[in-house]
Amino acid sequence: QVQLVESGGGLVQAGGSLRLSCAASGRTFSDYTVGWFRQAPGKEREFVAYFSWRGRIWYIDSVKGRFTISRDNAKNTVYLQMNSLKPEDTAVYYCAADGAAYASPNPGNYDYWGQGTQVTVSS
Repeated sequence: QVQLVESGGGLVQAGGSLRLSCAASGRTFSDYTVGWFRQAPGKEREFVAYFSWRGRIWYIDSVKGRFTISRDNAKNTVYLQMNSLKPEDTAVYYCAADGAAYASPNPGNYDYWGQGTQVTVSS
């Protein structure tokens, strides 16, 4: 079992920044790919970025150059630095952990999920 807790969400003006944190407890954190997903009202859950256990990083095109994912295995924490935020980034952001050998942007592949943190970007 892996328990995940997100924090760092909030209300920010367009162009501003936020840093989300995903703190993990339970099984060996470094063995897992950790992904960030988001879900806006009335929309499906959307992949944002992942940091695989092998060290591979991948972003959805709409956040490339603006968001940065990082992880600190010693602290069992993954971060999502979000810069140049836009109103369309408004959503509940979730982190999730996947124990598979190969990382995937498919939310169905992820075994463990946090409770989510709200990010609201005003125009």
